[in-house]
Amino acid sequence: MREIRLIKDWLPAFAAAAARQWLRTARLMVGIPDYENYVEHRKEHHPGEPVMSYKEFFRERQNARYACGNGKFRGCC
Repeated sequence: MREIRLIKDWLPAFAAAAARQWLRTARLMVGIPDYENYVEHRKEHHPGEPVMSYKEFFRERQNARYACGNGKFRGCC
């Protein structure tokens, strides 16, 4: 019985962590950048510097991925 109780204790947290990781992986596979990682990185490595809003971050990542310059769309490849 003790083993079952231990599983009930950690299973919800494990399932939630696995779901978050799956979602993060799926987003990266289709090119949606990870804003939460960006915010954590900025706070840890660049304290005191401004952090872009999600909208600014998304736009910056899209521009970097699909570099538009001189009025021409370069595409991703």
